[in-house]
Amino acid sequence: MWNSLLIFFLLILTGCSEVPPRHNPADSNLVQVRDTVLYSASIGAIAPPVGYKRIPGGAGSFIDWLRAIPLKKDKTVYLYNGSLKPNQQAQFAVVDISTGTKDLQQCADAVMRLRAEYLYARERYTDIAFMDFNGKWYKCPDAANRKTFDAYLEKVFGWCGSASLEKQLKPVTDFNNIAAGDVLVQGGFPGHAMLVVDMAVNEKGNKVFMLAQGYQPAQDMHIVNNPMNAALSPWYEINGSEKIVTPEWEFNKRQLRRW
Repeated sequence: MWNSLLIFFLLILTGCSEVPPRHNPADSNLVQVRDTVLYSASIGAIAPPVGYKRIPGGAGSFIDWLRAIPLKKDKTVYLYNGSLKPNQQAQFAVVDISTGTKDLQQCADAVMRLRAEYLYARERYTDIAFMDFNGKWYKCPDAANRKTFDAYLEKVFGWCGSASLEKQLKPVTDFNNIAAGDVLVQGGFPGHAMLVVDMAVNEKGNKVFMLAQGYQPAQDMHIVNNPMNAALSPWYEINGSEKIVTPEWEFNKRQLRRW
């Protein structure tokens, strides 16, 4: 009897001291707890690289307006019809601005939309004008209400694009002078355009910039990753290369334009 009791207590002690097994990620009975995802509430809340400070804007400036644009918590990019964009690797964050339900707000359209929204918010209606490829101008009605303004934008998206935007904007001859609000644009059918939405600089005067885009088909605007420098992403540095390689397009420095 004493032998039986001794064996019983030894079994209890052995069981209590046993190290619990590690969870096997492949075990279908386990629920994986998602990691905490940190997100920035606005473009201006995205941290600059270590050692860099944002370049000051000014009251009513385009750069300050861009920095205040809200970002979505969800980093998923959706197309205009509600379906998922096949490539979900391009974006760092998604801009919280409507896309619409038509395949209209694509790449150059997203750039024009942001510029127009800024001017509309400042009530600078006469400055809201875009040119089509044949040189015809589309001007926003003065003191347009929201419904009229949205209808105007749809017309612009239908007739203007990267080719016309490239003609409308002025070349920036020295890429080192890049500024927030500038546009990287390659006119074509198709072409592409991206907007410089933020800038920062360090004590040595080295600048970095951030890019936003729409794409084809029409989809959520988003801040793009830097595929060439993950540690710096979503910022891009100005270096000796003539190319600016983004997740879905490659530009050269001669394609920088200004309003």
